[in-house]
Amino acid sequence: MVNIGDIARAAGVARSTASYALSGKRSVSDEVRARVQRVALEMGYTPNAGARALATSKAMVIALFAQFMPDEFPPAMMQYILGVANTARDAGYDILLSSDPDGPKALKRITDSRMVDGVVLLNVAEDDDRLPVLRAASQPGALVGLPVDCTGVDVFDLDFEEAGRVMLEHLYALGHRELILVSQPEHVVERGGAYVWRLQNAALETAAAHGITLHAAFSPSAQPEIGRRLHDLLDAYPGATGLLLNNEAAAAALPTVLHERNLSAPEDLSVIGRYSDEFARSFSLPFSSIESAPDRLGRMAVRQLVRRIEKQVPEDAPHVVRFVSPEFVDRGSTAAPPRDRH
Repeated sequence: MVNIGDIARAAGVARSTASYALSGKRSVSDEVRARVQRVALEMGYTPNAGARALATSKAMVIALFAQFMPDEFPPAMMQYILGVANTARDAGYDILLSSDPDGPKALKRITDSRMVDGVVLLNVAEDDDRLPVLRAASQPGALVGLPVDCTGVDVFDLDFEEAGRVMLEHLYALGHRELILVSQPEHVVERGGAYVWRLQNAALETAAAHGITLHAAFSPSAQPEIGRRLHDLLDAYPGATGLLLNNEAAAAALPTVLHERNLSAPEDLSVIGRYSDEFARSFSLPFSSIESAPDRLGRMAVRQLVRRIEKQVPEDAPHVVRFVSPEFVDRGSTAAPPRDRH
């Protein structure tokens, strides 16, 4: 097995210099660092995790807690996981992924073991039962998702309220006066998925202010139920000229539903979803959308977490709550309502 001494000899530098060049703990010249790193790569050198932890007092591991709920669309969750994992890797940290359904117990076990330097939580509920455990842990934590109480953690999320307003304002300006909003399954809200009602409430308030009739409905997140639900909603509200989707599974199912009804967007129905650009490409979705920014939120959470792990901010620095402003991505699926349905 290649060790740091082998790297030092091959690069023609002292063992300590090779160590500094690879760890970044002390400054070395750019030329020496590049030479040592090139040699390490060529020789297939991998730092010993145990030795690295002893030397730095860090495990160089971040715990990521993400639950794959049966009532949520797994491909959408994977977008957030990838954003966190890729950013952690770029910062030199490995990811320990936990999907244990008993989140508090798993979180306490992992943080007590000191096998991780920090924690990122996904699937954050309004009153998340993992938060008391995380606040009591010695490691810092960051959340992608907004709880009621943000004390002791850094929080990052999409501004779902503004997303709802942007959706409504866009279609109102085009002349739409009756719309359907399709949200996640109702039990997502019941277990604390605040993002659902945050967008829905803001959309309803905006609709009321403009005199728009907005039919807010919950929907399943799996086929064939989601397809049947979309058909039922379009049958129930034949006067609706626009469809808003805060449900990724509904967006993925909609092209088939429109084809079955011989409808097209925006000629017959304007459509706006809420999902990432990567999600749109993966499912070949032609609908305009609010960018959900899972990769950006993951980057923000990990970067702030690493700053706290590496003491780049004072230990008593206030924790942050930051929202990503919604970005409207125009894919040409919205227009003025059909003349016969004004």
